Order: sequence, then structure tokens, then C-alpha cells
Amino acid sequence: MHPAKVDRDKLHRFTDLPNIGPAMAGDFVALGYTHPQQLAGLDPYALYQALSKHTGTRQDPCVLDTFMSVTRFLAGEAPQPWWAYTAERKRTYGL
Repeated sequence: MHPAKVDRDKLHRFTDLPNIGPAMAGDFVALGYTHPQQLAGLDPYALYQALSKHTGTRQDPCVLDTFMSVTRFLAGEAPQPWWAYTAERKRTYGL
């Protein structure tokens, strides 16, 4: 969902989270998650590594940006577009 349209009080599906569409929602399900709140407190890099392992291929680094946006939102930050985390991801993870 576009960050500007996210309603923190209506997080029933993964697609209710900022920057998450049907494909990424399917990735969360493939990793064994069933509800958005299960992602709260998770390490975005661990999610990225788990998805890469699950699919057998390194995911695009923008996926890590998206995971950062989701985990930060669930930690209480305002919803941001995924690309707001690109510079931090490059500094922190070198990807």
C-alpha cells in the first residue's frame, strides 16, 4: 500500500502495510507469517536473508529497503516510501 494511505488502526492484511503489494505479501506468507503484527520487532536484514534462502536467489536490495520500511513502521515510525531507506541500507549493509 502507498505509505500515504496506510491506516495504523487497520492492519489486517500484509497489503495494509506501507509499500506492500500482493507479491511481497505472498513472500511473507511463504516465510510462514500469517499476520502483519508478526513482523513487529523483526530484523529487516534477517527477513531479507530468509527470503533469499527460501527462493534460492539473492533478492533485489530494494526488498531490504521495503523490509526496513515495514519493520520501522511497526515500531512506531511514520510510514515512508521504501526508497527513503536506500541510503541507510547502503551505509549499513553495503548492498
